[in-house]
Amino acid sequence: MTRIALQLNGVRRSLDVEPRELLLDVLRERIGLTGAKRSCDVQVCGTCTVLVDGQPVSSCTYLAVEADGREVTTIEGFREDPAFERIAGAFTRHAATQCGFCTPAMVLTVHALLRDGELTDEGSIRDGLAGNLCRCTGYRGILDAVAELASEGTGG
Repeated sequence: MTRIALQLNGVRRSLDVEPRELLLDVLRERIGLTGAKRSCDVQVCGTCTVLVDGQPVSSCTYLAVEADGREVTTIEGFREDPAFERIAGAFTRHAATQCGFCTPAMVLTVHALLRDGELTDEGSIRDGLAGNLCRCTGYRGILDAVAELASEGTGG
């Protein structure tokens, strides 16, 4: 076991992890934060996305020991950020969700991309969201919601 310390959703946490243990498993099974989902296990679908030091990462391939000394934000923690309501509101207005399986990861990714000013047109939105798959919506609502957010220009 290896002791790690991280800032998780604004709270300092220390815990012992196996060197091979994935961040996704620690979050879901040991801490009870289930917003990040397991799906592909190969960094393709994006449903396991969390923010590490503000950047989207696939927690299904990210070792928990790599989070030592870092700030990790899950959708549960991001719900406390004022930007959450803005993004969630746009997703609701544009019917950008159906089953909701991909939504937590999509929201975190959109937040990071908006904050970094990386979403300027539909092409950049498509490129930015390429690592987040949605099997239900057909993407039109998601693209419209993110375009609205990007046009407001206030970041994520």
